[in-house]
Amino acid sequence: MSKKVLFIDRDGTLIKETIDEQIDAFDKLIFYPKVFTWLGKIAQELDFELVMITNQDGLGTDVFPEDTFWPVHNFIMTTFENEGILFDKVFLDRTFPHENAPTRKPGTGLLTEYFSEAYDLQNSFVIGDRLTDMELAKNLGAKGIFINDKTELGTSEITVARNDLDTYIALESNDWQEMYEFLKLQNRTASIQRNTNETQIKIQLNLDGRGKSQIDTGIAFFDHMLDQLARHGNMDLEIQVKGDLEVDEHHTIEDTAIALGEAFQEAVGNKLGMERYGFCLPMDDCLAQVAIDFGGRNWLVWEADFNREMIGKMPTEMFFHFFKSFSDGAKANLNIKAEGTNEHHKIEAIFKAFAKAIKSAVKRDTEKMILPSTKGML
Repeated sequence: MSKKVLFIDRDGTLIKETIDEQIDAFDKLIFYPKVFTWLGKIAQELDFELVMITNQDGLGTDVFPEDTFWPVHNFIMTTFENEGILFDKVFLDRTFPHENAPTRKPGTGLLTEYFSEAYDLQNSFVIGDRLTDMELAKNLGAKGIFINDKTELGTSEITVARNDLDTYIALESNDWQEMYEFLKLQNRTASIQRNTNETQIKIQLNLDGRGKSQIDTGIAFFDHMLDQLARHGNMDLEIQVKGDLEVDEHHTIEDTAIALGEAFQEAVGNKLGMERYGFCLPMDDCLAQVAIDFGGRNWLVWEADFNREMIGKMPTEMFFHFFKSFSDGAKANLNIKAEGTNEHHKIEAIFKAFAKAIKSAVKRDTEKMILPSTKGML
């Protein structure tokens, strides 16, 4: 089995960086809070090799003598080792001047041994406090965790940042507990394509997203309902559908629900630590109750009547069909009840409660990563 690696920068990541960018005296050495506790848990509980890679520009020259560097560096490494945190390898680039040096981050010259089948770079991470660390991640074909202690990106919480470096996770500050939880849980994502003679569907789902959505099914009211799912379920959802709407709406709604259910089935993965269940939600004159169980079996109980044939351009008879098809695709139990007088409010309350039920059900506890079942499987 190929090995995953955490390539970890030293200064600004494990220890605080100084203005002159040289940790050459013990009075300059400050470890980041909680680094020993949570990096220790990463080392003990997760299946990553730990590799330190650090640029130490000019080391060994008059501007940065080696005899001021090694005592502090060796103390750092011994301290981590005493806490059960062992680095498999340490790579140090001292190039000076450093312009375009292949061994200096973001160059991969020091890391050529990791370009082999023995390592799973796609599921490895570079952790660092500079954009060059994120460029290194891209050059390795790995992912990045950007420690935004200098507020370079202006983030206020974990967010997914997309730019020419592709995708990396940005942290507001150097919080090793947050990194441990992210690495242990990891984003649960799924990508589904479903093509038939009647519909062509593409779905991207991230259960651990931020409520972002990009949805186009060709049915505006259906788009509005699916947007509720993303926003109130705190998941990122992209859905693109080309259906035979010239015939009617049936195939588009049914096939989207099947594909969406399959995306959830894939994204929940092994279900370790997952809550499984949950939601009751009021909306003006309406009260909607949605209970869900990602237990591996499909079932739908539906107690909601509608007195209009259409809401927008979506037939109300298709509401039941949507949730039935989702249940089949997701292998989930759904119990849905709604009452009220305004038909628009009623179905919107159902979709919002559906989103909240999913959010509750897929929530995980890093301290209780067990399967929520007495059967031993879901």
